[in-house]
Amino acid sequence: MGNAADAERPSPALSESPRTTILTGLVAVAAEAWAKAVPPVTRATTNTTMCMNIHHCLSTRAAEVPYDRAMDSLIEPSSLVGLEPDTISISNVDLSLGAGPARVHILKNISLRVASGEAIGLIGPSGSGKSTLLMVMAGLERPDSGEVVVNGTAFNALDEDALARFRGRQVGIVFQSFHLIPTMTALENVAVPLELAGNPEASQRAARELTSVGLGDRLHHYPTQLSGGEQQRVALARALAPDPAILVADEPTGNLDEATGKQIVDLLFTKHAERGMTLVLVTHDTALAQRCDRVVRLRSGRIDGRPAERGIAS
Repeated sequence: MGNAADAERPSPALSESPRTTILTGLVAVAAEAWAKAVPPVTRATTNTTMCMNIHHCLSTRAAEVPYDRAMDSLIEPSSLVGLEPDTISISNVDLSLGAGPARVHILKNISLRVASGEAIGLIGPSGSGKSTLLMVMAGLERPDSGEVVVNGTAFNALDEDALARFRGRQVGIVFQSFHLIPTMTALENVAVPLELAGNPEASQRAARELTSVGLGDRLHHYPTQLSGGEQQRVALARALAPDPAILVADEPTGNLDEATGKQIVDLLFTKHAERGMTLVLVTHDTALAQRCDRVVRLRSGRIDGRPAERGIAS
């Protein structure tokens, strides 16, 4: 895939391994390269006492849940209240990472509901748990206790392979650091999740997505040949390619200058509006968070009890 001269192609960063899954063509390269490009996630042991039915384990008391649309009296309800089912429903989630004296309790009895098509902004100081909560929503972290239900599927009931398949179909992820595969062109990077899903028109779909984010003339460029803003556009196109129900973005403008960051944010909200997907955005920028339908503040692993700010949907 791609027409760049072989001399311009970066040296392969992959080595053969007897544990590598035997796939064909791009899929064989992509499977291992993707694993190298995305940082590993520490996985907690699943608590078998987790509730298995969301209707039996809805949330903590209303006074302790300033972000629950249906129960809260401390903040203005979401403009999407009443739409069922929720795309994301998190109940009584606790998560600790590390071992022994280094073990840290990161998320503390979190309950949160996000409606279909809603955009929420997660804000809070560094170390407050907002990125970890995002990873729990995306199925990249398993909580120690509590339940996570996304688009009607309880994560507790899925093994790692099933969870990965679900995530590949339903959740698009945009990282702060792009996480593009350096030995693949923009087109090949966007095609990776489609190839792994067995989409027979992966290249054509990838080309359309890149064109939709303004990179129709950069299909065959490698990450090192792209600016930071262009790399983040490739990452956004990759997240959108499988047509996910949920798009999560972790500080998507953190590595960009102000002008470029604004372009990426505008594009992010445009795609959210065009496709009607649920958007979860982690940011330190309060003004950016206010563009969402709802703002959720985290502090020390808990939802902040102060009244949340209502944003203006874009």
